[in-house]
Amino acid sequence: MEVYLDNSATTRVLPGVKDLMVEAMEAEYGNPSSLHKKGVEAERYIKDAKGRIAKTLKVQDKEIYFTSGGTESNNLALIGCAMANKRSGMHLITTCIEHASVLNPMHYLEEQGFSVTYLPVDGNGRVKLDALEEAIREDTILVSVMYVNNEIGAVEPIDEIAALIKKKKPDILFHVDAIQAYGKMVIRPKRQGIDLLSVSGHKIHGPKGVGFLYVDDKVKIRPILFGGGQQKGMRSGTENVPGIAGLGLAAWEAYRDHEDKINHLYQLKESFVEGIEHLEGTKINGLTGRESAPHVVSVSFDGVRSEVLLHALEDKGIYVSAGSACSSNHPAISSTLKSIGVRKELLDSTIRFSFGMENTMEEIAYTIEMLRELLPMLRRYRRG
Repeated sequence: MEVYLDNSATTRVLPGVKDLMVEAMEAEYGNPSSLHKKGVEAERYIKDAKGRIAKTLKVQDKEIYFTSGGTESNNLALIGCAMANKRSGMHLITTCIEHASVLNPMHYLEEQGFSVTYLPVDGNGRVKLDALEEAIREDTILVSVMYVNNEIGAVEPIDEIAALIKKKKPDILFHVDAIQAYGKMVIRPKRQGIDLLSVSGHKIHGPKGVGFLYVDDKVKIRPILFGGGQQKGMRSGTENVPGIAGLGLAAWEAYRDHEDKINHLYQLKESFVEGIEHLEGTKINGLTGRESAPHVVSVSFDGVRSEVLLHALEDKGIYVSAGSACSSNHPAISSTLKSIGVRKELLDSTIRFSFGMENTMEEIAYTIEMLRELLPMLRRYRRG
């Protein structure tokens, strides 16, 4: 039996998405910048995708910019806005549990002379609003907070954060990394006070290597890639037409029958959490109810190294992550787990399980059964 529980790392492309991408590669293969028929046909895929995505967010088509994925979207939002607005101030705010594609651009900006405040979170991974209010200064120009944490599934109070920012200093830009939230949450940037929003295609059953950045029309931002001036000069480079077409369809599908999809994910999560709570020596990190993300559960297993358990589960056909897949090639301990106060001895004993629409209750039951079988054996082996 194969059970894929690593959907926060990536998802399987939908059959319809694959078919549309093949069509764009084989039949409508023109360069969208070309003026002839083939170029116009290719450009139509981009316009269609932009329209579909804009409808899911209730924003204007012209506010969607396509990128190579979540990392580029985050880099463009942070570096592009910081450089465009530095005359108004050189202070940025983010949190200590952000993805590396936010934290590393922040470190880069510090090297360029900006100052960055890294906000603490509570034991469930949620931003401390009083710390945010205290951190805002006269020279603050941008705040960046992820919508859903990629390791523990914490949902940040985005509406409250936006309201606090705009009340204290209305011209501060608010960037949201929604890479784990888009498709799972109903997101309305205009209503919620979000100025920039990053999304990646391969988290929503779309292709890898493509994403988008929503930029409110009033936002002052500079490009970070320079070339032929595609996408109004904001993101030069020949557009990845098949990827963009696939992303547009995946976005549309993610929000079709959305409530049913999310209920299914929560049912899987509730069943999994109930099973985990009956296993000895386990601790779930963060919240598990409907105030948390529907698709992520972080579990620490006392006395078992995460890498050992990951491969033991793999031998049973179950695929999971030891924390964030994006950092799996780097053995550094998760800053998220440290920030929420996970005990030192459990930091290297934590597994992330993340569910997708294709998962079933039978797969959840099988996973719990295998954990029940494996854990005592692995703990005996470690003691020996």
